[in-house]
Amino acid sequence: MKIDRSVLISFLLLIVIASLYRIMPERPLGFAPQIAMALFGGSVIKDRKMSFLLPLLSMLFSDIMYEILYQNGLTTISGFYSGQVLNYILFAGITVIGFGIKKDNLLHIFAGSLIGATAFFLLSNFGVWIGGGLDINNIPYPKTMAGLTNCFTQALPFYKGALLSTVFFSGILFGGYYLANKFWAKPATVIS
Repeated sequence: MKIDRSVLISFLLLIVIASLYRIMPERPLGFAPQIAMALFGGSVIKDRKMSFLLPLLSMLFSDIMYEILYQNGLTTISGFYSGQVLNYILFAGITVIGFGIKKDNLLHIFAGSLIGATAFFLLSNFGVWIGGGLDINNIPYPKTMAGLTNCFTQALPFYKGALLSTVFFSGILFGGYYLANKFWAKPATVIS
């Protein structure tokens, strides 16, 4: 597949900007563009390998930046941690959800945003609970229904941020894509 240079540059800029945004200090809990990027990549990018790269590279670059900041004592958030592989698998799964989104259908985009953010919340927090993750007091969640409920309850602020950001950034990504195609894309040449 031949990739246009401007598309490649746009792709790389999107990854870098999203990565930098994710490590921005004082951003609201869970408010990041990566879920929307996974949905957008799955819906819009025809090359399936490239569609998976969009959110995964963004996550990897921001995780590397977090780790550099952490190693230098500039943040308390480490870039690499146990259970992290699950997040990458979940982002790949969210990209698959994007395959079913019609890029020009607002209802599909909104429903995909709700499904993507909710699936990430449920599966990632279940992974935290089953994997022995720690609560806000650094105590492992008990392997009971109460422990699972507590895990989900403590993650609700992250879910709210993820849900709002996914809808917001999906609007920007899909809306920007729509406008770019409507106003700046070269019209197809018709050969008679």
